[in-house]
Amino acid sequence: MSENHPPAPVWGLRSDITPSFGARLVQEGCHLHYLADRAGLNGEFTPEQLQALETTFPLFVKQMEAALKNWQLDPRKPKRFTTTLNGLTCESDTNGSFGYVYLTIYPTDAAQ
Repeated sequence: MSENHPPAPVWGLRSDITPSFGARLVQEGCHLHYLADRAGLNGEFTPEQLQALETTFPLFVKQMEAALKNWQLDPRKPKRFTTTLNGLTCESDTNGSFGYVYLTIYPTDAAQ
């Protein structure tokens, strides 16, 4: 007997690129807070890619905080901010949510 379970929520901006990591961060002014229960992986990263993600994620958060300070990310309206570090691309947007920043991170070569 099998049970039907709803699909896991997708927290980031895109799900068509795999592998990818998606998350919804809470915005407090120009500071962002990561909540692990609002994040997930789509597809399979190599161990090297996971290590790069672990190392680079805090740097992406700092860049998004700077983007909030200089209005490259706007809490009141959708405006995509994209940056690349260590072979990973991070796309982020508030989607005009006024309190959240949605992001997806994927290997730069996966988008081609």
